[in-house]
Order: sequence, then structure tokens, then C-alpha cells
Amino acid sequence: MSSLDLLVDQYMNYLLVEKGLSNQTLLAYSSDLKRYADFLETKSIQNPSEDDTTEIISYLIHLRNTGLIPKSRARHLVTLRGFYRFLVQQKILQRDPAAMVELPKSGLKLPDVLSVQEIKMLLDSPDTQKLLGVRDAAMIELLYAAGLRVSELVNLKLHDVSMDAGFVRVFGKGSKERIVPIGTYAREKIGTYLKNARPILLKNRVSVHLFVARAGKPMTRQGFWKLLRRYAVQANISKKITPHSLRHSFASHLLEGGADLRTVQILLGHVDISTTQIYTHVAREHLKRIHEKYHPRN
Repeated sequence: MSSLDLLVDQYMNYLLVEKGLSNQTLLAYSSDLKRYADFLETKSIQNPSEDDTTEIISYLIHLRNTGLIPKSRARHLVTLRGFYRFLVQQKILQRDPAAMVELPKSGLKLPDVLSVQEIKMLLDSPDTQKLLGVRDAAMIELLYAAGLRVSELVNLKLHDVSMDAGFVRVFGKGSKERIVPIGTYAREKIGTYLKNARPILLKNRVSVHLFVARAGKPMTRQGFWKLLRRYAVQANISKKITPHSLRHSFASHLLEGGADLRTVQILLGHVDISTTQIYTHVAREHLKRIHEKYHPRN
């Protein structure tokens, strides 16, 4: 019996003796924790840790992917919260990793994401024999590669992309700046677009924007939404796709691959980041290594 199994047994005994829960409730909790323990075992994890937040989120994503409804996933999270809270009370853990995972009043609702295969189908949809197809392929690839918001994507300037270093500079909500690594696929498609498509689309016009429409004007959010929906239909993807779906998929795929939550938060720009102060050369190289290791399109 693993250390985790022993702790689960202690927790179930606590619920029976101290809390006096009904047999039906105990069976439900026991079943939930057994399923969670089996999930951790597939990742060769035998002991709970203060750093299990990423594992909990990965587990909830796993439950969603198996078809579990939001209400049932919410119950699993409640079970895990009680278990980790017990471990803190018993001084087995110093901090509760489940406390960071929020449970909305309406029940647990994780954003819809595309599978890695669906992402590949979508990214392969644009006809790169055509000018607009080259541009669209670069835009969709970059949206997923960097986990961008659609507003961040269409507002990118030429100087925001460093092809040699493999980074894109993004201005998010509140004009907060962040640096996000981009992989080989994105760099290749952007490079092809800059060389073969953008000059022709501009027709001797000048623009500071990275992505431009036919008249040389910057691509709009609404325009990108329309083309993305069209490519989703071409790829035979039945899920309702929005530009934010790719951002959610970016985060989920990194977490499922083993990236730590803090890194994903930084990449998404969910925390205040001062690029010049925090993103030193070492920090940038660390983010780049994490991205290269875990992103499926690198």
C-alpha cells in the first residue's frame, strides 16, 4: 500500500469517526479518491505534495475529457479539497494545493479545449498555396503557439516578433507587457508569411502591423473570428471554436504535458510582469526550455 493509499484510509476514518458521514457519502468520497490515486499512479506519483495544484487541474481536465459532467467534476474537486485540507490539519502538508483551484457557484466549468489532434487538423486547414492561406496559417499557428488573446494577435507590430530569439512581445490587458516563446512551427510560418505574402498584400503600402488584410489595413478581431470558424468547418471539427479556444488549449496542453502552473500563468499573462525587470536572460531561457519541452507544436 502506497503512502497516498494510507493517507486516504486515515482520511476516510476521520470522516467516519469525527464527522459521522453517512455510508453513501463515504462511498462516494472513497470512490473519488481512489480514482484520483489511480490517476496519480499513472504519473508515478505516490505521495501528496504542496505542489499538487498542477496535478489537480490536470486531473479535472482528464475527468472532463472522459465525459464527466460539470456537476460531477465539481464533486470530485470538493472531495480533493477536503482531503488536502485534512493533510494540512494533520501537519502532513504545510500548504493546501487544492485551495488555489476555484469552484464557481454554478459548479465547476472548465473551458472547452481542442485535443492535440484537433489542433493539428485546424492548423493544417489553410491553403498555403494562396496568399491569404499563408497569412491565416501564420496567425492561427501563432495564436496557439503563444496562447494569445485575439486582440493581442491582431495588434502585434512587426517589431514585436523576434524570429532569431524565438520570442513574441505581447501587450495584454491594461497594456501589461509580457514575453512569450514561440516554437519552430510558428517561426517557420511567420517567416514564410513575411517573405512571400505580406509584401504582396500590402501592395507597396507601409504598415507597422504584423498581420494585414487585403487593403493593407490591420486584421480585425471580427475578421479573424470569421476565418477561424471557416477553417474549423473545413477541418470537420464539430466543437464550437472561438479564438479563445486556442488560448485555453495552449494552457491545458502545457499543464497536461507536465508544465508547472506558475510558468503557464506567466505565459498567459495572468500576473503582473515587468518585462525589463523580471525577464532577465536566464528567465527567458528557462521559459523557452519549458515551452520547447511541453508544447506539442515545437
